[in-house]
Amino acid sequence: MTSPLPFTDNYRDLSNSDGYQFEFSCERCGNGYRSAFRRSVRKTGGALLRGVGSFLGGRGSSLAYQASEALDRGTNSSEKDSAMRAAVTDIAPQFVQCRGCGDWVCEQVCWNDSVGQCARCTPIQAEQLAQLQAQARQDQMREALRNTSLIDGVDVSQQSIPRCPSCQAQTTGGKFCGSCGSALAAVRACGGCQAQNPAGAVFCSECGGGLI
Repeated sequence: MTSPLPFTDNYRDLSNSDGYQFEFSCERCGNGYRSAFRRSVRKTGGALLRGVGSFLGGRGSSLAYQASEALDRGTNSSEKDSAMRAAVTDIAPQFVQCRGCGDWVCEQVCWNDSVGQCARCTPIQAEQLAQLQAQARQDQMREALRNTSLIDGVDVSQQSIPRCPSCQAQTTGGKFCGSCGSALAAVRACGGCQAQNPAGAVFCSECGGGLI
């Protein structure tokens, strides 16, 4: 009876019909390590048996094929367990299990050695300070931007006209259309009584004078 394998909850099985390989990843940052490919002894033996059977022909070929199939069916048993154990032995030194959350994390990036926990449970001070400084800079830039005028020279009391009322061209601001030269004002003053009239009006709504 084989003993249980530790460190197997964060891996991908990359094994194929020719051999065994496993990829282990950090449960915090996702960085991973891939074990060396180990060729299957059973697969190699099966290929040899099939080659011998082909050479012998007839009944010898049939017996060799049956033997190779028996070997192939064993690839998910003790041989694979052995390959897995070897992979764990090779890769395990790259990871540490946090006693705070139980995750396996990479020692190089996600392990806070000064306190013996992963960087998720106890953030590394220099990294945390750098993050807080970056956040503070963003907050200060937002505050500085709120207190900075970006509309100097823009008359915010004048109604904005996105399109010219005469030619319907897209406008970019100003008093006159850049495409046809027409006035962009939303209202038009009467030359007689100075009353304000809607753009496009032909006669003044107060005195009846012509606006054209």
